[in-house]
Amino acid sequence: MRFLRVVVIIAVVLGALFWGVDRWAAGYAENRLAERIQARQGLAGSTEVDIHGFPFLTQALSHDLDRVDVKLKGVDAVADGRKTRLSELDASFRQVRLNGDYSGGTARRAEGSALVTYADLTQASQTGVTLAYGGAPGKVKVTASVDILGRTFTRSVVSTVTLVDAGEGGGKVVRVRADAVPGEGIPGIESAVRKKTDFDRRLDGGLPAGLRLDSLTSDEAGVHLVLSGQDVVLAGS
Repeated sequence: MRFLRVVVIIAVVLGALFWGVDRWAAGYAENRLAERIQARQGLAGSTEVDIHGFPFLTQALSHDLDRVDVKLKGVDAVADGRKTRLSELDASFRQVRLNGDYSGGTARRAEGSALVTYADLTQASQTGVTLAYGGAPGKVKVTASVDILGRTFTRSVVSTVTLVDAGEGGGKVVRVRADAVPGEGIPGIESAVRKKTDFDRRLDGGLPAGLRLDSLTSDEAGVHLVLSGQDVVLAGS
């Protein structure tokens, strides 16, 4: 009985040591991977990485991770020479094959979401308009001031925000179009307002390679993007 008790105690101690070493290794890998992603994406904000599965060490030795969750803040999506800030980007990478030097990896599939706040959309418009929630999913309120015949008119319009094909070069474009513009019989006011309120923005340039835009909606917080992809690059040297 004493021998069995000693064996059990040793097994428990070794198990605890292995668990501790495994969790330390996972934490170290998470921090290193976060640094790699931060450098690769050129982020202005922060990066958090969570590697799932136990034990981690056996996954690492086989260069295969079941799931890696990444939370990015302050992602600058640059396309067509224009920058749009993504306040948050959360993604879950599945079946990640690590590089030989463990500097990063490629996920067989990934899915996630991103948030563009109205403040960031306002800045991205580059036309001096102000954007806010439009009162319903997929709607935004756009306020613009225009000068016509020596007078300044300020108009607020409810616009529909959609995701459309970018055409040449592929990808998707976030499109904002006013449903209607109150003209009050003033010649040229609708076209002048639409020149400011209607705009397109590509966001492909700020996403991890292989991750694409699938759909979007809006609420009080901003415009929410749904993302997915295959063979998505998680990080690299």
